[in-house]
Amino acid sequence: MKKIVYIFVALSFLLVACKHEPNNITPTVTVEDNFPEPIRKIMISKCATAGCHNAASYKGAGSLRLDSWDNLFNGGSNGAVVIPYNPDNSSLLYFVNTNPDLGTTALPTMPYNANPLSEDEYKILRDWIANGAPDKNGNIPFAENTATKQKIYMAQYGCDLVAVIDAERNVIMRYIEVGKTYDTENPNNVVMSPDGNFAYVSFWNTNLIQKIDTRIDSVVGEVMMPRAFIKAMQLSKDGNTLIACNWYTHELSIVDPVSMQLMANYSTPVKFAGGFAATDNNSFITTSQFGNTMYEVYPNGTYNTFTLDGKSPTQTTSATTPDPYRILISQSGDKYFVTCTNTNELAVFDVKTTTRTTAIPVGNNPQEMVMSKNHPYLFVSCMNDTVSKLEVGSVYVINYNTNKVVKVIQEKFFQPNALALDDEKGLLYVFSRNEDKNGPPPHHSSPCNGRNGFYQVFDINTLEPYTGVRFEVTVDPYAAAARY
Repeated sequence: MKKIVYIFVALSFLLVACKHEPNNITPTVTVEDNFPEPIRKIMISKCATAGCHNAASYKGAGSLRLDSWDNLFNGGSNGAVVIPYNPDNSSLLYFVNTNPDLGTTALPTMPYNANPLSEDEYKILRDWIANGAPDKNGNIPFAENTATKQKIYMAQYGCDLVAVIDAERNVIMRYIEVGKTYDTENPNNVVMSPDGNFAYVSFWNTNLIQKIDTRIDSVVGEVMMPRAFIKAMQLSKDGNTLIACNWYTHELSIVDPVSMQLMANYSTPVKFAGGFAATDNNSFITTSQFGNTMYEVYPNGTYNTFTLDGKSPTQTTSATTPDPYRILISQSGDKYFVTCTNTNELAVFDVKTTTRTTAIPVGNNPQEMVMSKNHPYLFVSCMNDTVSKLEVGSVYVINYNTNKVVKVIQEKFFQPNALALDDEKGLLYVFSRNEDKNGPPPHHSSPCNGRNGFYQVFDINTLEPYTGVRFEVTVDPYAAAARY
């Protein structure tokens, strides 16, 4: 695990809760807490106590309820506090540890205004989490229905991790270590196979694509690419072809996603590729991130060139170039949408003629898009919209049938980039990078270099927050994809 010297923010929901709750509250008795006995002795007697994390007081203690094994995995007002199999990123441990040699520490030390846990007690908790945090019967959290469980996969650009979010509770249920070395390799793309059984992760700082089995949340394959700096990656609609492009060198790579073998590598003019979209005729539309140029490319290396503005192709940015970034084809397959980061608009193209039909004004620096199947909504993250000192960014909701803006969501984001959509539950996940030092201070720091990011969840039926929680995650949540 890559580690550095940790700097921790002392502001904590635990401090507020345990300092101000009255001490004479009679705790609610939990009939069955379901903790293994060694864990029960710590949780029930030292954490789920009067004024802190029991049924009577937990809402004043960061909404973190520790009086049962099941309640623990609901997390609190900052998201998950225990990640099974991953003590390094389980923030509960930070606040009960007083010895930096044993792991990350943070203030205030818990239990608040009481004797801290002994080193032996800390080790019991740490080792329990490392073994999956099972209940007293050996059941591992979130391990049920692995073949059909709805989940969100999120690449942490600053930590070489892929976070897995349980769609039922909206909390992080696993962290998957990705990459091959102790250097930061910057995972920056996640794409999901059509059957939901595999997620593919590319990296900026290494020539690697890795394959994750979503039924066991583990890396099961990888392919070495000719170069690093992969910015754009996509699967064909049938899931049988994986295409990737080197951002600097024009090289287009074709991968067999089943065997994870590099099948072909072509030199093309597709420089600064920002995004791919798969068409119905086995081709891919791709953007050249600076300038005005786009391409239709085929797995055999042939391509067609066209532009967003009808002018001569250029791959150099200027005051007036659209600078196309991500691209998404409509549900009907007759048009596609392109985020234009320089002109702050969403370009709409006719698929058959590859001509622009309209442009929809959006917010500052539009980035990622997701599209609902059950509602006529296209969601666009605009990373640099300034709302207030601690609120930067917005999400535009566009009716993709009428090309009209339905709503602009501004809900305490800070540099929102990645989006993921759970159409089954009608939930939109918005991930804020929060990499700017002027952003909201994280509740705690992670064992890697940088500032924690966060995500929020919205109900796409009402276009309002589904929960008021800003779920904190490790450094720089950069890309995301939904399973089912």
